[in-house]
Amino acid sequence: MEVWLFISALFAEIVGTIAGFGSSTIFLPLALIFLDFKTALVIVAFFHISGNIGRIGFFKKGLDRELLIKFGLPSVGLTVAGALLVSFVSQDLLKGLLGLFLIVYASYALWREDFHIPASTKSAIIGGGLSGFLAGLIGTGGALRGAFLTGFALPKEKYIATAAAVALAVDLTRIPIYLSQGFLETKYYWYLPILFILALTGAFIGRQIVKRFSYKIFRKIVLMAILLAGIKFIFDWLT
Repeated sequence: MEVWLFISALFAEIVGTIAGFGSSTIFLPLALIFLDFKTALVIVAFFHISGNIGRIGFFKKGLDRELLIKFGLPSVGLTVAGALLVSFVSQDLLKGLLGLFLIVYASYALWREDFHIPASTKSAIIGGGLSGFLAGLIGTGGALRGAFLTGFALPKEKYIATAAAVALAVDLTRIPIYLSQGFLETKYYWYLPILFILALTGAFIGRQIVKRFSYKIFRKIVLMAILLAGIKFIFDWLT
């Protein structure tokens, strides 16, 4: 079981680094094959921290500090609200919400290749708040975060670094809340150092591919994978 979980983590980080979002979106559905929802939330969040540290390190020259503040502060604030609600909502409902979110976003983004939210301080605050809330509640807000950030027409390096910095702040906010509610049993602690190494490795590999691969084609592949994951969650929720 652990081997496939770790392979899934490495794959998710490579894909997430190239696309600028999606490592948790891809890894969470895969982790749920092996783990219950609450355990998977914490494992994926720890993994996400490691990957984002790697992305920030590899793309640090591109960080947009002004956008980081406008987007990051509301993200952190509403992450707390989302994380606190996890214990009061059934896991089946959470999976259904996750599936619905993934399907709506991926379908629209595939249909409208130029889809983006108009850039403004207001959109940064709204996008940051909504994506942070989703990250806290269902473990993934990167796709929504990406939808808002693409509206700012950032160069790829700046987009990846800024998105990673916001995601890192969100993860550092939600993990203590998850742990305080007993979401992670001690028997899973040995996963964390391995996931840390895999996340850094995946971020490095992704960085090399970013230089060579067509972003447009790969984005479609990622969106299709997200769409299929969403369909699976809805199916599991209804059956």
